[in-house]
Formats: sequence, C-alpha cells, structure tokens
Amino acid sequence: MDIIAAAAGLIVFSPLMLLVAVALLIEGGRPVIFVQSRIGAGGRLFRMYKFRKFYPRCDSGGLALTLANDERMTTVGRFLAFSKMDELPQLWNVLKGEMALVGPRPESLSFADCFRDGYEAVLQYKPGLFGPAQIMFRHEALFYPRDVEPTAFYKEVLFPAKARIDLSYYARRTIVSDAALIVRGVFIVLGMAVERPSDT
Repeated sequence: MDIIAAAAGLIVFSPLMLLVAVALLIEGGRPVIFVQSRIGAGGRLFRMYKFRKFYPRCDSGGLALTLANDERMTTVGRFLAFSKMDELPQLWNVLKGEMALVGPRPESLSFADCFRDGYEAVLQYKPGLFGPAQIMFRHEALFYPRDVEPTAFYKEVLFPAKARIDLSYYARRTIVSDAALIVRGVFIVLGMAVERPSDT
C-alpha cells in the first residue's frame, strides 16, 4: 500500500514538485534537493530527501533544527516549511521502502543519543511522512523558549514527548487509524482541518 500510494503521489504531485524545483533554482540555484542521513527502522541509516529550505551557502554542520524566523531560510523555503511541501521528495524514500506513509519522524544523527531509556523502541517502526507526533508538533519551530539552547530543549523535552506519543499510537495502530492520520495530515497542509486544543 505504501509503494502504490507513493508511486501515485509522485505522479500526481510531479507538476507541483517541478514548480518548486524551478522556484528554488531561480531564487538560489542548486542544489534544490537537500539530502541527509537519517535514522531508520532498526537503527539503519538511509539518505532522506527534502526540498532545500535554507540558502545553499549555509553550513551543513549548523544547527540540526529549524527555528521560527530562522535566518537560514529563503523566501521559498519559508513557504515550503509552512506548507510542508518540502517533504514531498520523501515519497521517493517511501517508494524505496526506507520510509512509510505513517510512522515516527526520521531523526538526524545529531539526535541518535535520544534513542535510549526505553525510547529505542521507536526504532522498531519505519519513519513516516505522517504520524500523530508530526501532526501535534507541526508548529514545532514555535515551541523553543528564547532562553534555552534549542538542541538541549529538543533532546530533553520535545523528543521524549513525541516518542511517548508515537509509542502509545503505534502499539495499537490499525489501517483505519493510519488512513485517518493521512487524511487529517493532508487537510492540515491544505488549511482545511479544524484546529483542536490538543493540536497545539
């Protein structure tokens, strides 16, 4: 089902992805695709694809998080971050079997040490485009206090919160609940979902 849906998604969204690629080329040149090693199921690494949100000259060794009003983001990149369209190339990861449509967020190597004290159980699931934690923390860039170092805050507060949500959901997931998450996620991206107190 993931492979069929990913293939269909790549076909349907290919004109939109082409427009995004052209916009990024015009604004800042190459590359238009951001490629980074991420932690997959079983702790195996894979190369994850996203549309580039930052200026090409930005240091790849910089902060591994995107913050609100991040000065590294381009104008097109801000739109992609807001709309979540930067994640469309991950359909290729789904097609390759490295990701699923529904699953935990694929973490970067900067947060490999977070998978301990029981949270390593998250790694038994394929990372996904949609998931309960992704939806609830879709405005994550706004969560960081100004007086706290972002990486430490993510490791100590946000990652554990998201891991607990994921472990609670995936232990009792069904095809119906996964489908509902996908539909809700798409509606949120399109601005059609009703905000709930638990969403923010």
